[in-house]
Amino acid sequence: MAHYKKFRLSTLASVVGIILTVGQGNSYAEAPIQFNTRFLDVKDDASLDLSRFSRKGYIMPGSYHLQVLVNQSQIAQDNVITYSVDNNDPDNTYPCLSPELVSLLGLKPEIADKMIWINAGQCLQPDQLEGMETQTDLSQSTLTVIIPQAYLEYSDEEWDPPSRWDEGIPGVLFDYNVNSQWRHAEHDDGDEYDISGNGTVGANLGAWRLRADWQANYRHENDSEDKDNFGSSSEQNWDWNRYYAWRAIPQLRAQLTLGEGSLESDIFDGFNYVGGSLITDDQMLPPNLRGYAPDISGVARTNAKVTVTQRGRVIYESQVPAGPFRIQDINETVSGDLHVKIEEQSGQVQEYDVSTASIPFLTRPGQVRYKLAAGRPQDWDHNMEGGFFTSAEASWGIANGWSLYGGAIGEQDYQALALGLGRDLALLGAFSVDVTHSRATLPEGSAYGDGTIQGNSFRASYAKDFDDIDSRLTFAGYRFSEENYMTMDEFIDTHNDDNDRQRTGHDKEMYTLTYSQNFSAINVNAYINYTHRTYWNQPNQDSYNLTLSHYFDVGEVRGISLSVNGFRNEYDDERDDGVYVSLSIPWGNDRTLSYNGSFSDDNNSNQVGYYERIDDRNNYQINAGRADNGATLDGYYRHQASYADIDVSANYQEGDYTSGGLNIQGGATLTAKGGALHRTSVNGGSRLLVDVGDEANVPISGYSTPVYTNAFGKAVIVDVNDYYRNQVKIDITQLPEDAEAILSIAQATLTEGAIGYRRMEVLSGKKAMASIRLRDGGTPPFGAEVYNSRQQQLGIVGEGGSVYLIGINPGERLQVTWEGKTQCEAALPDPLPGDLFSGLLLPCIGDASSPKTTQPEEKSLLQLHTQRLAPSTQPEALSSRYPTH
Repeated sequence: MAHYKKFRLSTLASVVGIILTVGQGNSYAEAPIQFNTRFLDVKDDASLDLSRFSRKGYIMPGSYHLQVLVNQSQIAQDNVITYSVDNNDPDNTYPCLSPELVSLLGLKPEIADKMIWINAGQCLQPDQLEGMETQTDLSQSTLTVIIPQAYLEYSDEEWDPPSRWDEGIPGVLFDYNVNSQWRHAEHDDGDEYDISGNGTVGANLGAWRLRADWQANYRHENDSEDKDNFGSSSEQNWDWNRYYAWRAIPQLRAQLTLGEGSLESDIFDGFNYVGGSLITDDQMLPPNLRGYAPDISGVARTNAKVTVTQRGRVIYESQVPAGPFRIQDINETVSGDLHVKIEEQSGQVQEYDVSTASIPFLTRPGQVRYKLAAGRPQDWDHNMEGGFFTSAEASWGIANGWSLYGGAIGEQDYQALALGLGRDLALLGAFSVDVTHSRATLPEGSAYGDGTIQGNSFRASYAKDFDDIDSRLTFAGYRFSEENYMTMDEFIDTHNDDNDRQRTGHDKEMYTLTYSQNFSAINVNAYINYTHRTYWNQPNQDSYNLTLSHYFDVGEVRGISLSVNGFRNEYDDERDDGVYVSLSIPWGNDRTLSYNGSFSDDNNSNQVGYYERIDDRNNYQINAGRADNGATLDGYYRHQASYADIDVSANYQEGDYTSGGLNIQGGATLTAKGGALHRTSVNGGSRLLVDVGDEANVPISGYSTPVYTNAFGKAVIVDVNDYYRNQVKIDITQLPEDAEAILSIAQATLTEGAIGYRRMEVLSGKKAMASIRLRDGGTPPFGAEVYNSRQQQLGIVGEGGSVYLIGINPGERLQVTWEGKTQCEAALPDPLPGDLFSGLLLPCIGDASSPKTTQPEEKSLLQLHTQRLAPSTQPEALSSRYPTH
């Protein structure tokens, strides 16, 4: 009973602490609050002076660990905030907002420049801006700064102004994507092996991102009829595609890039060069003002590897299961023509080109977007081609929906000039038109002729969202080029001795149409993508992809889908036409039955399949059926590990072949704060290193499948968006019973390529009710704090030395602190007793002796629910936890 009474007294004091410290603000006074000190049930309640706490929101002078919010948006995860007495009102205190913290508030520059500072420039003078106030909630460890929107830069729920962008910490990274395929041919008993990979290695130094892109391939064919020459058909290569570095220039809303790259342009066709560029970065704009990313669609008849390249460089590679696919995560900075190659496990190969023509080039009124570049052209073997060039283009938002844009490229023997006009037609959509004039002096004997040639290229683009009928049309766009018009890339080829590279294609006319429509009344979706290209010296090419999908219910079976996909791809005088039909029927939770039919000129197949989502990390699919030349069987399995994404596939075609595939995509990040293996999203892209101390297997969630911390308590989250306010959290539903999340949510707005770092707190261990005794038989004072070796607060000492502890482990040493320093240490027994709530006695070894009085002080009451820092020490504890039962 005595033990229970001590527990009750400590809990009662905790409740009082909450009542006294939880306030709605500390920038104004309200009617005094009267306290009955007998409620505390302590020995000498007459000695307590609570008059200062009669003002709602009063905060005791001192320093506190607090999260800082601006209008409910977190801007600082763990700041030490000092509260000082207001000279104009001795009964009130104010928080010291440092220059570093004020820089994160997002004030408009003209407002921030007029701020007045006090305390030798270390604190913002309170009450400068009308409507600006602070609210402190010590029970939640938060300081909320309320600022009228008129004083702030633009922001929204998911986007922060540049003042809050995080450049991250220094570190190194290695990202990779490796594909392996094997195929055994039945007719000649031969085997083929293919291993390909690509990725990025790099380092971050301050705001700079240093990167090198690589790609590799190994191919081996074993012909059973030539066993004596086994291995003679092998080939392998490793290429470093690109060496480059970049950094953000927030003041200009632009990105500076140095090294090798491909010209990024909305007007001119791209080419490889080495030099530098300064480009307005749409990612730095609010989400509703950002640009357009390419969309690639196609159909794989079997499990297949899809590779997207641009002028020989792999920019996307992945394995896909049989059926239609859409690739929508190509970086929005990619422009120009892309080459798509679909390598089926059956041995068939589809190839076609797609254009990344953008929506009309429009800029908001009063804004200017620009792209500047200079350097020398080069090929992918890093050989210089041609002379020094400069390139510049810009778009100016004039007014009333009009945009004027243009650009120029200049080299000794090649010049091009472009001028265009864009118009926002409101309800009628958006439209742009431009003309580009080129002039080239050709070398003697080139495939284009001799002397100087001039030509023009005309382009028109249109886009429209039909909200009333839930559809989108992008006609992006029509382009006609005269025979003597040359792009910079074509001009560079005229100086190459390899005649095969000269005059390959030479575009004449091209148009692309993309249309999507949702017929909600009948649950039908339609998607069309059509591209038509003509050339001055080779046959025309057409490609299209048409998809119709219908969703319906039959009886109690809901969510049935029927899809029909028709496609045509033309490349190098070869045409590939086909139709793909699929029916999907939900079968219980996370399971699906399906039918797939593939029909083309050279092969028809029908399959039934079964799909199951085992959990958040694992799913698989099995298909069986029959094709023109026999039975078929294939399977696909996907596993999302914390260290990589793994895809495994297999195909069997009776009398023809057996094949298998493996794809592993992952990365490694290492910093002075620690590192981890992880999944990847964009090679060399942004990532967030989360540190939970030494706690392993803690689930951390971003925007996709949770990642578990490694043996060192580290995890890397890659599903983060550049210049967005990203949020990660500990999935407390999957924590073990003996683990408790103290700080479970973190936010970060990262610049492109940054390695962000956030610390989160988890306590693992048992809970116990203990009594602490000093060497003279006395007890620590009421309000003394108990920490572990990692400076995590485990509890607060109550009356008579009783303390409720969380997160304790056998043999652990505990530090008991009061008066600003550690006074003694207590060792937990190993093993811990079975009953941890029946008087666990902990002798505290040290020089400390019983204080003269154990009556509760005002400071102790406050510390019950804060991270108050004593003047001579700053414990790293981020939160306090107390019994609620």
